[in-house]
Amino acid sequence: MVDSIQKEIESRKTFAIISHPDAGKTTITEQLLLFGGAIRSAGTVKGKKSGKFATSDWMEIEKQRGISVTSSVMQFDFDHYRINILDTPGHQDFSEDTYRTLMAVDSAVMVIDSAKGIEPQTMKLFKVCRMRGIPIFTFINKLDRPGRDPMDLISELEEVLEIGAYPMNWPIGMGKELVGNVDRYNHRIEQYRYEDEADRFIPLTDKNELLGDHAVKESTYFDQAMEEINLLDEAGNEFNQEAIAKGELTPVFFGSALANFGVENFLSTFVDFAPSPQPRKTEEGNLVNPTDEKFSGFIFKIQANMNKAHRDRIAFVRICSGSFEKGMNVYLTRTGKSIKLNNSTQFMADSQEIVSHAVSGDIIGLYDTGNYQIGDTITMGDKNLHFESMPQFTPELFMRVSAKNVMKQKHFHKGVEQLVQEGAIQLYKSWHAGDYMLGAVGQLQFEVFEHRMNNEYNSEIIMEPMGKKMARWIKPEDADEKLASNRNMLVRDRYDNPVFLFENEFALRWFTDKNPDVELFELI
Repeated sequence: MVDSIQKEIESRKTFAIISHPDAGKTTITEQLLLFGGAIRSAGTVKGKKSGKFATSDWMEIEKQRGISVTSSVMQFDFDHYRINILDTPGHQDFSEDTYRTLMAVDSAVMVIDSAKGIEPQTMKLFKVCRMRGIPIFTFINKLDRPGRDPMDLISELEEVLEIGAYPMNWPIGMGKELVGNVDRYNHRIEQYRYEDEADRFIPLTDKNELLGDHAVKESTYFDQAMEEINLLDEAGNEFNQEAIAKGELTPVFFGSALANFGVENFLSTFVDFAPSPQPRKTEEGNLVNPTDEKFSGFIFKIQANMNKAHRDRIAFVRICSGSFEKGMNVYLTRTGKSIKLNNSTQFMADSQEIVSHAVSGDIIGLYDTGNYQIGDTITMGDKNLHFESMPQFTPELFMRVSAKNVMKQKHFHKGVEQLVQEGAIQLYKSWHAGDYMLGAVGQLQFEVFEHRMNNEYNSEIIMEPMGKKMARWIKPEDADEKLASNRNMLVRDRYDNPVFLFENEFALRWFTDKNPDVELFELI
């Protein structure tokens, strides 16, 4: 029985896909689902005119705008492995959701636009992966369009991100001149255009020679690609599986998600080298091993209204140890309460299936009636177990918010409460009156909030911009309204902790100079 569960755990591959917006992250997710047999055809985020949308973009506003603004979870089987994909929002305004998602995975796939190279959001998310020691696999996308020189892209990867790169394949041409990839790992050429599946791959000799007559040889880029392969063999990084596991070396794949070129080859190689479920840190710095007998997991995401018909609320759980069985009793360690897990689900974006069994590495959803919070630990073992805390960002933009129709206050308060609990936006209240204020990292968060309040909670709202503020927390014993002024507002966060909202850096420095004994704190 133990050996059986251990084999199950070793078969899990749980990873996030990260990128700058428009690099093709959601499109490659669709293709991976296609190869896993989870969908019949791939929709793309550009599918507004055809009415065909990406499977992982389930929220109405995502379909309207053609962007991902929330993390999606998808599961499928491929080559004897159980794959859990977490598709993250690329937009920087939703990076907090992405950060939390990265805590729930064992590796990450970084998608890069071949024409643009490393972009700001890619760099930001890469640094989080590096900080957490997450192995990173790189897919350089849009090879079917004109792009930058492959050698330049590899150099930029190594210099800007300060990581070693090992190209697993190498393009023969690009854009209209694209004829294929040299697959270094499997010693073969993958043709871009072919009439029969049997002609898709052409074997290479051990000396990287292509024997016989093949159309690919007629390309002016063939000899150049083979010369560059020889240069990489002689002067490039060596393939090192240990360095990959430590996040010190990234395997690089070239391809086109939209043209479905190089994606299957990437997936079949990825599952060979991506790590199985890894140990998880607790707040005390201890490690919980995936093969530990007692079930444990943590909640990294809460999402309301994935099913409009039922107005459901789902808590996403990363299983960290043991196995989940439907109907089991667990402790919610934050409250000490015992909860029976009867209603649980696994995901295919907005499609859900009841799950009766899952193991370490899997992502399951628990139907939530208000019991859970982001960062909660659930376990069958130690009641004092707490996995390391979830990151929370210090907001920079603020809005006053109120219900447009005072007769619909119930809808308004329910919507605010549930959307704030998802962690996409932060709630603050004025010190005495308790008027609502929202804090966010980016403007798009407010737009999504307003859209969802109107569409999901039937609550029209009035939003009044407060502009940029610098939020700083203080100890409860230091909360004194006399310290507030027109340049620093005293408010409460959703947990009633006192917070000062400063107008600018000057106001913050002035306050610090005048009140040296008041300690100020900020989030990430």
